[in-house]
Amino acid sequence: MLADVDILGAFVPAIAIWLFVSLVIFIVPDVLLTRAGFYRLFWHPALVRTSLFVCWFCAGGLASVTM
Repeated sequence: MLADVDILGAFVPAIAIWLFVSLVIFIVPDVLLTRAGFYRLFWHPALVRTSLFVCWFCAGGLASVTM
């Protein structure tokens, strides 16, 4: 996971690529949870969204390292 990826001549850290991928994947559950009214149960919905994204990002990073 310490490798760099060459994108159009610019070297980008692999973690930045995984950050973008996990953000794109996170959009679907976020929209579904918003429509279901899940975030209304919490005092600070933005904090819950951020926490869920961090959990998703870390789980994906751990899964990619263990494979």
